[in-house]
Amino acid sequence: MDRFIYSDDNKRYHTLNYHNKHTYGEKVHKAAIDAGFTCPNIDGSRGVGGCIYCSGGSGYFTAENTLSVTAQFNAERERIHRKFPNARITAYFQAHSNTYAPTEKLKALFDEAISAGAQGIAIATRADCIDKECVEMICSLPVPVTVELGLQTIHDSTARLINRCHSFEEFMCGYSMLKAAGIRVCVHIINGLLSETEEMMLETAEALGKLRPEGVKIHLMHVIEGTQLAEMYKRGEYTPLEKQQYIDIVIKQLELLPPETVIERITGDGDKKTLLAPLWSMDKISVLGGIDKRMAELSTWQGKRFIDNVI
Repeated sequence: MDRFIYSDDNKRYHTLNYHNKHTYGEKVHKAAIDAGFTCPNIDGSRGVGGCIYCSGGSGYFTAENTLSVTAQFNAERERIHRKFPNARITAYFQAHSNTYAPTEKLKALFDEAISAGAQGIAIATRADCIDKECVEMICSLPVPVTVELGLQTIHDSTARLINRCHSFEEFMCGYSMLKAAGIRVCVHIINGLLSETEEMMLETAEALGKLRPEGVKIHLMHVIEGTQLAEMYKRGEYTPLEKQQYIDIVIKQLELLPPETVIERITGDGDKKTLLAPLWSMDKISVLGGIDKRMAELSTWQGKRFIDNVI
């Protein structure tokens, strides 16, 4: 059983905490940065309105952030160092699509974060915002880099329903460029998307496992006030997952992912001020504990049903 324990906390999946401790010898903290980007499905180049669950950007950002990258990083570093004085900090370019700009602008922003003291860079973006010049620029950065690609689902039918405005084939194009260049990639998927069955969610995890990404973030679909999804929810057109449904689906997905893939997130908690549903997600500790307990009851682990072949 020891070979299936992936963290010092006795988890049955490969946690980010375990990865960082064994890679850097310490925990790594992220300084969230809003660099003022938009997305192709917001500005009209691919679509308008953004994904139906988007509330104006990721994380806790304001709609109009005017602070420089340096000022944001310094504020985040101060916040982190109050609790962890010697913490290693990565600059996490999180809001919207953070490679959706000319390469020169991107490099200047990433260099600014490094000059401010960032010991790594994490870049959240879409695969259709990756090109050869962008990949070459990322490879030139002098600190560890992770590119976080929002896949959400392999099913193009779902992608159309959520106004994603790119296909799985387009995802594969951007993903393949990054992997060929040796860039570390973390892929995001969402459970509970509009109209998706459990079988479809497991198909996404299985297909993703065959791509062998370095990291995966598994998200729960939150209904946030002010989004298109919120209006659908109020009209009775969308039903969120129940807690036990989510736990069971995540465990089956973990079984399908390679054992070496780092699970960088396994649930999430929406902003309590704007979260409409599911309200059970606000008790994040209970969800994490439920996953741990059920995995132990089932004597299962990450990678148990992983089949090593490539798409």
